[in-house]
Amino acid sequence: MAKRKKTILGYAKLEIPAGKANPAPPVGTALGPRGVNLMEFCGAFNDKTKSMEGPIPVVVTVYQDRTFTFITKTPPASYFLKKYAKIKKGSSETKKARHVGSVTKAQILEIVKIKKQDLNAYDDEAAAQMIIGSAYSMGIQVKG
Repeated sequence: MAKRKKTILGYAKLEIPAGKANPAPPVGTALGPRGVNLMEFCGAFNDKTKSMEGPIPVVVTVYQDRTFTFITKTPPASYFLKKYAKIKKGSSETKKARHVGSVTKAQILEIVKIKKQDLNAYDDEAAAQMIIGSAYSMGIQVKG
């Protein structure tokens, strides 16, 4: 007997700190109205991300029977750039050549290794150029 497909009710895209999901906003406000068991989602998310670090983007698929599945991604490039440059936030005046920190090419390549699965690039050099563009837009210099 063939399995019946579940009807998708909707999707929710969230960014939650690794291992720290709780039913409070933004999780509760995004998933609560759709009838998802918030404690079940939080427990599953926290178990899956307990060994990760940083803010984790997650795409939650909610089905008509109030069940869910979710896909986690790697933290944003800006998180790693701020971490390696040892800064709290990027520059608010990047066009005026205001640099707030710097990273090395080797650190860019480390970020590429971590984020490769989520980047839309054919090779490491193209992925590195994407990360360098993010660094530039944050006011972070790339040295070496």
